[in-house]
Amino acid sequence: MAFRVPKVVQVARWLATHDVPAVRLFPGVPAPVRAAGALATIWCDASPGGRPPSAAPPPSSADLGRMLRRLHSLVPPLPALPRWDPLDDVRRRMSDAEALPPADRVFLANLTERVAADLRTVDYQLPPTVIHGDAHLGNLIRTPSGEVVVCDFDAVSIGPPEWDLTPVAVGTARFGYPSWWQPLLAASYGFDVTRWDGFPVLRAVRELKLVTSVLPILASNPTAAAQFRVRLDSLRSGDTTVRWSPYR
Repeated sequence: MAFRVPKVVQVARWLATHDVPAVRLFPGVPAPVRAAGALATIWCDASPGGRPPSAAPPPSSADLGRMLRRLHSLVPPLPALPRWDPLDDVRRRMSDAEALPPADRVFLANLTERVAADLRTVDYQLPPTVIHGDAHLGNLIRTPSGEVVVCDFDAVSIGPPEWDLTPVAVGTARFGYPSWWQPLLAASYGFDVTRWDGFPVLRAVRELKLVTSVLPILASNPTAAAQFRVRLDSLRSGDTTVRWSPYR
């Protein structure tokens, strides 16, 4: 993932320029740091002491909707960010998969190509802009001052805003997150992605990414491998009601 580092640094600096509530690179330190053939980025701690005050509620889907509206309204930076390619990391992980049975590899490869074909037919309603790329509540942090900031810029790109509105809806369907998260996000942002006819395709993309995210560590993490099997079997059977658990 080292190829993503220059973009992450660019995005962090761009967000700071626009005063967007986001994690900040640590001042006075090169970005990135290069050491022993590796790259690292150093950040200011958004939550000193490990957690915000207990009285402060965790970030909500309404906070996420407001953050996305702000992000999506910005003029894209220069140099240009990469175009949205949600299946690039799926293909990379498949090429680096540990102990993936041949039948599973064939199924996932075929599914990836079917999803890619479906993506080419989607008619988006919202204009393309800078998107976060992995917009779920786990990427929001409430600071001790009560401010909510966004983190994790690995997947930032130029793409359809509808993609940023998909993770919460998929999380509600697959992980059993509270049912009110999705309508609260829709009300805060001003667009309900689940009422748009392209949503089933983006849901399929998101689910494929959630299934394949552990491919490189299947052989070394039995717990993740067991949950991978649950998720893969549900895709193979086409059962969209199977509940998933987080990878551990």
